[in-house]
Amino acid sequence: MTASAYLDAPLPIAMAHRGGATYAPNVGIENSAAAFRNAVALGYSYLETDVHASTDGDVFAFHDPDLERVTGAPGLIGGLSSAQLEHALIGGREPVPRLAALLEEFVDCRFNIDVKDDRAVEPVVDVVRSCHAQDRVCLASFSHRRLRSLRALAPDIATAFSPWEVACLRVFPLPYLRRTGLRNGGVCVQVPPHWGRLVVVTSRFVANAHALGLQVHAWTVDQPSEMARLLDLGVDGVVSDRIDLLADLLAERRRERGAR
Repeated sequence: MTASAYLDAPLPIAMAHRGGATYAPNVGIENSAAAFRNAVALGYSYLETDVHASTDGDVFAFHDPDLERVTGAPGLIGGLSSAQLEHALIGGREPVPRLAALLEEFVDCRFNIDVKDDRAVEPVVDVVRSCHAQDRVCLASFSHRRLRSLRALAPDIATAFSPWEVACLRVFPLPYLRRTGLRNGGVCVQVPPHWGRLVVVTSRFVANAHALGLQVHAWTVDQPSEMARLLDLGVDGVVSDRIDLLADLLAERRRERGAR
């Protein structure tokens, strides 16, 4: 479906959201190295994380713009130095990991990286290249402008669609999408099944994405019945906090296929 090395794996892809944020051993330590180790121990090779840059340009894996919810400490990530961030503990026990350390430890894993602020754009590309991880990283962002900057800096690194591009894929007919060259370097669309009352993932949406050579990854899906429904619609990957339930469902479906 795509030439991207990042997506060169058996389908469907199972992706551990922040390492599996509500998987029991990971509760309270999302986006920590320990959480990612727990996901790998369950068999996951695709890991999702988020990044911010410190004041001195170091890239840290962390979702929120501030430390409070996860560490109990005050301070914006973008207003703290790397030395200050080293003292913050996720759940009171796990250090906030540098992206470089994660890429170096989990060399057999692929990372989906949501770039959360503009100041992280150049540093994250530098980290990925310094770790020689271009083929095992996909960059994403909720900002279309930020995503365009990432693509301009790193055309050799896979990217997901921005929300604006997803909206175009959802609304416009396939012939128009083909004429306009919507892909723009993106290799996948990563979307919630619903956005408010709007149903995003439909059979038509999946078919149009596939016709453009794009994979569809649904996030963040924690109910097995919803995971199964989406897989039956043809999505190529599921992003989940309940990585135990997703692993069990995929194992069961493999057993069922083997029994036929």
